[in-house]
Amino acid sequence: MVQVMGILNVTPDSFYDGGRYSSWRGALLQAKSMVAEGANFLDVGGESTRPGAEPVSVAVEIKRVVPIVRAIAKKFPRLPISIDTQKSAVALAALEAGARIVNDVSALRFDPKMAEIIKKKKAGVILMHMRQDPSTMQVRPRYGKVVQEVVKFLAQRAQWAIASGIAKHKIWIDPGIGFGKTVKHNLALIRQIHCFVNLGYPVLVGHSRKSFIGKILDQTESLPATDRLEGSLAVACYLAMNGASILRVHDVGATLKAVRVTEAILKKEANSPLT
Repeated sequence: MVQVMGILNVTPDSFYDGGRYSSWRGALLQAKSMVAEGANFLDVGGESTRPGAEPVSVAVEIKRVVPIVRAIAKKFPRLPISIDTQKSAVALAALEAGARIVNDVSALRFDPKMAEIIKKKKAGVILMHMRQDPSTMQVRPRYGKVVQEVVKFLAQRAQWAIASGIAKHKIWIDPGIGFGKTVKHNLALIRQIHCFVNLGYPVLVGHSRKSFIGKILDQTESLPATDRLEGSLAVACYLAMNGASILRVHDVGATLKAVRVTEAILKKEANSPLT
């Protein structure tokens, strides 16, 4: 069964929920809501990685994420919390506050100390593909064969992580939807998600409410993020049908309802009141 990771951005500038949960109280209420809806994981981020985003300091990021990670870990001690960061100091602070997974959009390339922190703390790690960095990744992204290139990259980064002392069973991979990709690139990666599944690692996909969905639904202006739920659910169902393990989403309850019905259809286990 596909699992769902709820997105909790405690940032002022994330593309969809920036500023909504920047207060400690608001973030904790949203965490409680996502857990009540069935989230298997929560992913807490203190630095926006939307296209064109500017980096923030280690101190600012720690100040944003550590109090809410600590509060969630205290309230839900069995819930795995992921810290969305590229910085080893932030990762260490969050892991010591109760996080168990590091979601690194640079796939351990940004900070040379990150792998050692993950190894020492026996944390899980999500390795994501990103072209360049958030400030430049959407400037004319080009690939020869996007699926093959991203698969090769993630296979290499996973092997590097293992060579650095991180246990294989602690590694997840993420094709990086929207991180240096056009609409066609994103669709190709989703369409061939089985190529990532075949690498032998759990595959996490973060497609929720991203701009490629808005551009598919309105090719003249692109629908705003607030109007991309239905498109996000369609992608979630396709991914559930084709082997993805974890969906990183804003809308936990709606996503779980959609994928559970999809899974029931595939397994022919749906109970009908008419039978």
